[in-house]
Amino acid sequence: MEAAGGPRRRLVHLDLKGAPPRARYLAEVLPLLRALGATGLLLEYEDAFPYAGPLELVRAPHAYSAGEVRAVLRQARAQGLEVVPLVQSFGHMEFVLKHKEFAHLREVKVFPNALNPHKEESRALVKAMIDQVMALHEDVTWFHIGCDEVYYLGEGEESKQWLQQQDNTLEKLCLSHIKAVASCVVSSYPTVTPIVWDDMLRGISEETLAESGVPQLVQPMIWDYAADLDVEGKVHLIEKYRRCGFSKVWFASAFKGATGVNQSLTLIGHHLKNHLRWLQVASSSPADVLEGIALTGWQRYDHFSVLCELLPVAIPSLAVCLQALKNGGYSEKIKENVEKLLGMSNLETDTFMSTSLGTFPGSNILTLVTQVSFYLKSSVDELLERNRRSSAEALSPPCQPTTTHVTAVSKTARANIHFQICHRLVQPLPQKKEDSSSYNRASLPARCTQNKELLSRCWLGYSRCVGEREPPQHGAGELQRRS
Repeated sequence: MEAAGGPRRRLVHLDLKGAPPRARYLAEVLPLLRALGATGLLLEYEDAFPYAGPLELVRAPHAYSAGEVRAVLRQARAQGLEVVPLVQSFGHMEFVLKHKEFAHLREVKVFPNALNPHKEESRALVKAMIDQVMALHEDVTWFHIGCDEVYYLGEGEESKQWLQQQDNTLEKLCLSHIKAVASCVVSSYPTVTPIVWDDMLRGISEETLAESGVPQLVQPMIWDYAADLDVEGKVHLIEKYRRCGFSKVWFASAFKGATGVNQSLTLIGHHLKNHLRWLQVASSSPADVLEGIALTGWQRYDHFSVLCELLPVAIPSLAVCLQALKNGGYSEKIKENVEKLLGMSNLETDTFMSTSLGTFPGSNILTLVTQVSFYLKSSVDELLERNRRSSAEALSPPCQPTTTHVTAVSKTARANIHFQICHRLVQPLPQKKEDSSSYNRASLPARCTQNKELLSRCWLGYSRCVGEREPPQHGAGELQRRS
């Protein structure tokens, strides 16, 4: 039973730019997503797509094969899930522009995040990426072209010269590139409608937007992940977009990856409030303007950032949010239905801790991450505090684990965390010789033996499963993406 006034299309965003799940794990999850109320997927591949030819160097070592992509799409179709692929085409291009072969296409020479909108080669690059993705997604109705957070736009030398010309503005520069990419999609694939993130459009005047021709080509996806989302402001923004000529709009909420750059556990209550606010926006807007909503689940704030919550850790949050959208709100009855679908006896929304293990795919990952985050972290913090207090000594005497929690975690996690994450959840890397130097054992004092061994296994498991070509580095200034 669908609630009146809620979004008809509910896309679950799978952000594959960090620790992409194995294809067989996705096959386990898709039926659950459908049962929870999802109607489709928003697949953001980034470097996990099997690019070929001149684009092969963009492909990460752990990227999916073409066969794996086809299998996931086939399984999604079998579940009645519509697929919308997403390819960044303006901002967040680090996964391409970090390579020296494409560095000359940067807007600013030292920053790999934004594409130079003046070069014909930039548009050719974007077209080649879109064409390869579309070759595996032949029956899609929408194609998301990104275009959010185009930092440093206008600061490149070519842009500075262009902006000096009469009547040229930063807004027109942004819109001209969006129009070029959208026109490329529409001309090559006439039955496909491009979607763009809306943040670069919000501050542009109605007149400039209307004159650009962009509203006739794309559907904006309005994103806001705050628990106290400004409902009235969003309603006014929708009205503005309609006056400019946009026929439909999308919403974008978040079920994970929006409350901290290195968040390991998901606070469900924050995300539930965000979705309840979006329901208020939907009920206050014309029924014919809303195309759907994407529930985003960010793996990283940007390509060079650390991981946020892993997908299995946030499935309870996703379940709560999907059910709230489907039913037009959240109640005790809906909570009981979520618990039944997840196999959890007590789902908590206002605290990180949960006493129920659950039976959903990846529930054991949630259990292990919870144990490590709460029990091991506290013992390590206590250890470091002890070191600070005894800073006059070169080494403190060895100590035993101080809580029964640590012992329990060590016994469970040492045996399970590497197997569960590396062998069940995360895309495998090509076989290579293990580099024992990647884990600096000297960085931890010879203290709690069990804790040190667990940390070692967690680190080695992470390095095997994530598969960066080089260690993650922070870009120039931490981008507070979608906070």
